Amino acid sequence: MKAPFDHLPEEAARKLVEGAVPDEVAPMLATLVARPFSDPDWIYERKLDGVRLLAFRKDGGGVRLVTRNQKERHAAYPEVADALEDAVPQNFVLDGEVVAFEGNLTSFERLQARMHLEDPEEARRSGVAIYYYVFDLLHLDGYDVTGVALRHRKFLLKEAFEFRDPLRFTPHRNERGEAYFSEACRKGWEGVMAKRAASPYVHTRSRDWLKFKCVHQQELVVGGYTDPEGSREGFGALLLGYYEDGALRYAGKVGTGFDERTLEDLAGRLAAIERKTPPFAEGSDLPSSGVHWVTPELVCEVGFMEWTDDDKLRHPRYLGLRDDKDAADVVRERPE
Repeated sequence: MKAPFDHLPEEAARKLVEGAVPDEVAPMLATLVARPFSDPDWIYERKLDGVRLLAFRKDGGGVRLVTRNQKERHAAYPEVADALEDAVPQNFVLDGEVVAFEGNLTSFERLQARMHLEDPEEARRSGVAIYYYVFDLLHLDGYDVTGVALRHRKFLLKEAFEFRDPLRFTPHRNERGEAYFSEACRKGWEGVMAKRAASPYVHTRSRDWLKFKCVHQQELVVGGYTDPEGSREGFGALLLGYYEDGALRYAGKVGTGFDERTLEDLAGRLAAIERKTPPFAEGSDLPSSGVHWVTPELVCEVGFMEWTDDDKLRHPRYLGLRDDKDAADVVRERPE
């Protein structure tokens, strides 16, 4: 065993497991909670508004960038793959988030210009700079490190890699979670992640990772659209929903946040998946005129003010399509 492993405490080193880089892994997911807290046993990171990516490299070969639903995306972010191929470790699995910035804020809307591209050269010419914020390490040079405490995994990550743009190490703060959350909201960030410092990495949703949101934002499934009105082209609004007990529940419609290019592109996608019957659960309070139903396979990100008493979105705004989450996995996020 060699550096950086030889700097690990003995207790942490005992949790290393020898093994090859896996072909795929399920990412660890956070639980939404309502109130921030402070605790010396937790660390706090900035919540980024981008796309989750796992990075794989095996035996010094090419780097694979994979979304949380196992879609290969290295063609959309070739500079990230290039930077990781120049890294010293020959075998690794990293967890992080790729982002684009609008000023000092990460912007999911700006990232839209990159995330659906399939030609690396077109991605490089897009004019949208992207950065890969790495926040966890799952495998390094022949060892599975997921059983090692998070604080030690972050130490290994920082020791093993040289972080130069577009690669960025995700910094964290200790103890003062409430103060950090206040700062995050004041600066216009999406929120804060709280992570138990002694926690292992698990491949499911966990209460060892929590998220506090400054803004209301989540994924929703497109189940239909309305006709455009006035001079507008393409469509009027998207009809949105989320899954609950296996049924698609209607959450309202979004008619703002679209530019002309988005209206044109989405109209073509929607027309290709039209169907005659609504995909929403029976009893939903659906619009009745000028409506077209679609197969519920498109997932979009929506910002909104709040949920109403009848479980509809208040003042929603379209932010962009997501291809990193399957429609069947979209549920309403409720703070615990």
